[in-house]
Amino acid sequence: MIGRIVTLVIVLAVMAVLFLSMSTAQKMTVVVHNNTSKKPVDIVLNHFQDSDCGMPLEDINYASQAISEKGNTWFFHDHGGLAHWMQDKKFKDKLVIWVWAKDTQKWIDGRKAWYSTTEDTPMSYGFGAYEHKKDGMISFDEMYLRVLREQTMANPYYKGQQ
Repeated sequence: MIGRIVTLVIVLAVMAVLFLSMSTAQKMTVVVHNNTSKKPVDIVLNHFQDSDCGMPLEDINYASQAISEKGNTWFFHDHGGLAHWMQDKKFKDKLVIWVWAKDTQKWIDGRKAWYSTTEDTPMSYGFGAYEHKKDGMISFDEMYLRVLREQTMANPYYKGQQ
């Protein structure tokens, strides 16, 4: 039992070192400060790091950004990761949220977007953002609640019910 715990700790430490060295070696952008206009930042793929999981943003299709009142901007490669990251932030209701709309190929207000629920997304949450509503799509608030309830495609039980 102790051997398993030691192995797990070592694996987690190695992963942490890899993520930290990757962000330093590639000069990854983790947070942009002083974005006082609260407009979406132009993302350079493979140079921006997800604020929830630490992975690089490799595809714009499921990207989102959260901007605080002070102009700090965080980046996400999966809308579910944004929702997961927001849950313990005291300022979550004041964030300006931008999501990449798959239908119009532009940044839109994430709180006004519509979300599909069964897409193959980077972290398997399953939410694609769209400017125009179609049957079966849900609101931002519903998407956020589903992440909190683990009603996402990352949950094998839930995925099997879809």
